[in-house]
Parts: sequence; C-alpha cells; structure tokens
Amino acid sequence: QVQLVESGGGLVQAGGSLRLSCAASGSIVSIKTMAWYRQAPGKQRELVATITSGSTTNTNYADSVKGRFTISRDNAKNTVHLQMNSLKPEDTAVYYCEIVYRSGTGNIRQYASWGQGTQVTVSS
Repeated sequence: QVQLVESGGGLVQAGGSLRLSCAASGSIVSIKTMAWYRQAPGKQRELVATITSGSTTNTNYADSVKGRFTISRDNAKNTVHLQMNSLKPEDTAVYYCEIVYRSGTGNIRQYASWGQGTQVTVSS
C-alpha cells in the first residue's frame, strides 16, 4: 500500500506564490520519478512538472509554467514540492502528485493521488 498526502493549496491573488508538498509513504523502496499534474474544471488533466533522480536529477516543465514553477524533492522524506510563483488565474486547478517507484516486492509501480489532490485558486 502506498499513500500520497498533498498539502499547501489555497486561495491566492494573481502574482502571489504557493508551495505545494506531496509526501509518499508505504511499501516504497525508492522513488524514481515524482510529478505534479493539474486539472481545471472542464479541462483535461495536464502534466505540470516532473523530477527524476538517478545519476543526475532531471526536471521538466509544461511550457505554461516554465520560469514560474520549480519542482524539487527531498529523497530522505520521499517528498516532492512545487514552488509556484507569479501565479495566474489560469493556474487555478486541483493539483495532484504521482510517483514511479520500486515497491517492497521489487516491482516498478506507478501511483497517483487522483481523487484527492489539493485545490489551488488564483483570483484576478
């Protein structure tokens, strides 16, 4: 069993900042990739940012958030963060995290917090 607990969402004015966190726990040996997605009402789910750790750490961002959002991770705590600056009303969405991890049985699995998430609302 794996659990993902998100925090940090809320209501902020345009131009403001928020920091999201997602802590993973359960039968996890190691986490290769951690990602943030978002889904606004009436829109498709969008991949916001990913961070992959290996011999090097690689990050990728959606064009819509490049230069404004920063993804980071704390491997010791199995936690991923999303620092969101210069927020815009179009950033309003429910934000979800996802991990690709090695389980206690040795298998590579994927798990996401669909159905939970944290609401981010940016007012104009």
